[in-house]
Amino acid sequence: MTNRVKVTLVKSSIGRPEKQRRILQGMGLGRVGKTVYLQNTPEINGMIRKVGHLVAVEEYNEG
Repeated sequence: MTNRVKVTLVKSSIGRPEKQRRILQGMGLGRVGKTVYLQNTPEINGMIRKVGHLVAVEEYNEG
């Protein structure tokens, strides 16, 4: 059973700093409403912390 997180973009990146847009792009979030499933690692948690005001996060356990 792997521990993952479900990340959904709920606010647009228009007008946001370039760094935040690159973080969203790195996570695979390009448009509002897009959902991705990512491994729950310290690196991903740091990315989520930086753009937490733009995304919705849920725990997701495979298995």
